[in-house]
Amino acid sequence: MNIRLARLSDIPEIMLVMEAAKGIMRQSGNMLQWGEGYPSESTISADIKKGSGFVVEENGRVVGYFAYLQSPEPTYATIYEGKWRDDERPYHVVHRIASYPEVHGIFAHIMDFCFAHDTNIRIDTHRDNKIMQHNLLKHGFDYCGIIYLMSGDERLAYQKLIEI
Repeated sequence: MNIRLARLSDIPEIMLVMEAAKGIMRQSGNMLQWGEGYPSESTISADIKKGSGFVVEENGRVVGYFAYLQSPEPTYATIYEGKWRDDERPYHVVHRIASYPEVHGIFAHIMDFCFAHDTNIRIDTHRDNKIMQHNLLKHGFDYCGIIYLMSGDERLAYQKLIEI
């Protein structure tokens, strides 16, 4: 698998990956995360224009997508029922992780890529996204507490630090 910066011309393929990821969510009981219209083409386009949108390719085909954003993440400023492992150092945030259901190992490839660029990563996910929660714990993330999106929706917050 190869990870590269996404291009605007990738958006149609990325949107197909997003729809497949929504299907995985719904099949696993996560009925509310990523409702109609999210993530939109404009959200993906904004990621790409900031240099934060990445695709995962396998044999030249886009099979995954994620956004890798520099801190600060405004919704992470306040955390409830817990605390960040480290709230002093800069960090990166990973959002909008998506892949086709038949392609395995994408989360591990994404994490390898992200931790090659930063040792302090934060991620949040919906309470019903059991697949993401499993992957986060499997890959050494610690549950830190609850954050709220700008919309007011609750998310479970995770952080992983690699000490050098």
